[in-house]
Amino acid sequence: MAYTQKSSLDIDQVAFQQLAYFAFRAQPLHSDYATVRATKQSHRGSGVTFTKYGDLSQATSALTETSDVTPVAMTDTQVTVNLAEYGNAVETTAALRGQAYLNVDEDAANVIGYNAADSLDKVVADVAYAGSSVAYIGQTSRGALTASNKITSSSIREGVANLRGNSAPTYGANYVGFIHPDVAYDLIEGTATTDLRSFQIRSDADNVRKGEIGTFDGVTFIQTSRALLVADGGNSAVDAYGTLIMGQEGLAHAFSTMYGPEPQVVFGPVTDRLRRFQSVGWYAMCGYGRFREEALYRIESASSIGANS
Repeated sequence: MAYTQKSSLDIDQVAFQQLAYFAFRAQPLHSDYATVRATKQSHRGSGVTFTKYGDLSQATSALTETSDVTPVAMTDTQVTVNLAEYGNAVETTAALRGQAYLNVDEDAANVIGYNAADSLDKVVADVAYAGSSVAYIGQTSRGALTASNKITSSSIREGVANLRGNSAPTYGANYVGFIHPDVAYDLIEGTATTDLRSFQIRSDADNVRKGEIGTFDGVTFIQTSRALLVADGGNSAVDAYGTLIMGQEGLAHAFSTMYGPEPQVVFGPVTDRLRRFQSVGWYAMCGYGRFREEALYRIESASSIGANS
């Protein structure tokens, strides 16, 4: 008897999942905390200048009954954030759109949307982590960091004291901290009674079970792979990490009033004769700057699980 088997016909094909999966994505975070926004611009220009008034010196001497006060001059300083153009695009062909088993146009829009947020978050992070208020664990420079120079709970408390001493306003009740998971590993590992885990066991055991940092000594921490990591930045090829503690008005966001504060999705013109090539991209004209250095504090350290050789 002749059997009709799989090898006899060409109808058993591998099925494809008609759903695209994208690369693992780190959530954009830093740009959300640029709380100074250019909301009242006099006109369009190549940048936006923000003005800060200084306070008067304390007047602690008693007034004389028959004498008038002597006026003093007000002071101000300015911060200018220059604008730049940013953008990216992809282009698909008619053959791809017509033959693909996935919705290529929809997936391209997804890729472009994330690329806009991802790119601009990197732009603002580079600005935020370049501030002048910085402490190096056990050293005086990034290049001197060794594998043993791990973050400590006391360095967090020192950062908070620095910001509070500057009267930097908090986000709600706490400052915000951006910490790399490699550095968080060391912070969690501390065993002294003043360290994170001992604090949490006494006050919030649920965070211990979840492996979260949460709020510690006045800082609400966010673990993110977007935190500063300078490969081989320390001594003898030790990776250097930056943990940023910030208060409100640390960062400023400027943008062109023509294009607005958020990146725009742009569909390119179809100019070829057969209308086969279609592009989609994003565009932004904006800039970021450090508005108040006294609201930013960076701790640079190594990590025991970093690349330290």
